[in-house]
Amino acid sequence: MSTTTGRTQSVVPVVLAGFTAFLGLYTTQPLLPLLAQVFHASRFAVTLTITAPTAGVALAAPFAGRLGDLFGRRRVIVTAAFAMAILTGLAATAQSLNQLIAWRFLQGLVTPGVFAVTIAYVHEQWPASQAGAVTSAYISGTILGGFTGRVLTGTVASSGGWHAAFFALGLLTLGMAVSLWMWLPRERAGVVRETGQRPRGSLMGAFANPQLLATYTVGFCVLFTLVGVFTYVTFLLAAPPFQLSTAALGYLFVVYLAGAAVTAGAGRWMDRFGHRAALAAGVAVGIVGTLMTLGPSLAVVGVGLAICCSGVFVAQATATSHLGVASARDRGVAVGLYATCYYLGGSAGGAVPAFFWDAGGWPACVALAVGVQLVMAAAALLVWRDPAPSPG
Repeated sequence: MSTTTGRTQSVVPVVLAGFTAFLGLYTTQPLLPLLAQVFHASRFAVTLTITAPTAGVALAAPFAGRLGDLFGRRRVIVTAAFAMAILTGLAATAQSLNQLIAWRFLQGLVTPGVFAVTIAYVHEQWPASQAGAVTSAYISGTILGGFTGRVLTGTVASSGGWHAAFFALGLLTLGMAVSLWMWLPRERAGVVRETGQRPRGSLMGAFANPQLLATYTVGFCVLFTLVGVFTYVTFLLAAPPFQLSTAALGYLFVVYLAGAAVTAGAGRWMDRFGHRAALAAGVAVGIVGTLMTLGPSLAVVGVGLAICCSGVFVAQATATSHLGVASARDRGVAVGLYATCYYLGGSAGGAVPAFFWDAGGWPACVALAVGVQLVMAAAALLVWRDPAPSPG
């Protein structure tokens, strides 16, 4: 296996890494109404299949960053991808909701080995002038992975049940792990990772950096919004007057493709005009889309979801890129802490809106999502500092 010499060529494996990281993480979203029926469980109980893996990611992310520092980014990414495939297959053997939640939690524990470590890998393999564009390509891969996982499980579960859906997902994840083992380039010669710094000192340094703290806040709000909106909208659309089937709920996530296209093009704009401007634009678009989901027709709700995820994905790519700028030292630990905050946001986004739903239905969930996006914008605009924009 040879090391890829051209940076442009190696973007494809980075996209595959992003695809793999998000392939199974939120795969139960279109299955939630089905799982509630099968297990005779509440909305809150079945959303734990979303909260559990994101909590696992939040717990493991700082350690994944350190493992990448110590043993090499590529080795950790590939190993974690194979572990994800095995655990996804084991989730198909669950006989109760609690067993499924437990397997999902273990899936989350190994996911940072792909997600968090790939971000650090990108910022070591590419110069700062290209990091925004490459990070956006990686985020596009995560979007495509999330879309594929949801469509696959929704389609398979509608005819073969949720057990078959997880088995199919495990096979696809295994194929992606093999692809990463074959194609992900080794780290460039001469890359120096800071492994001698004490972990406690690294953590203290990260929490003392206001740029990083603001970025962690943005990451929390990004995933809170995305998980909250796309988890609870399935309950809205499965009920009258929409009454979408499990398969249809899976295909609902085709709107992610719009987000992937927008995010891929946003990277160069981000590199040119700066992170603060890109984040502000993403939040504005996301809020407009979120409010549109209050519309009376399925078409309006669908367009609103497409606009919402496009804005949130731009914010996600911007925060991920800014992380590389803000973490000049001990990037593995900084990225791990970012992933922890990011996925804590996902865990909160899977659980907290349940109480708003009980209090005021979907409009209350929308109000919550808009408020969280405003917090995201405030954190970036008040604290972030951009490097000078590139000429041309």
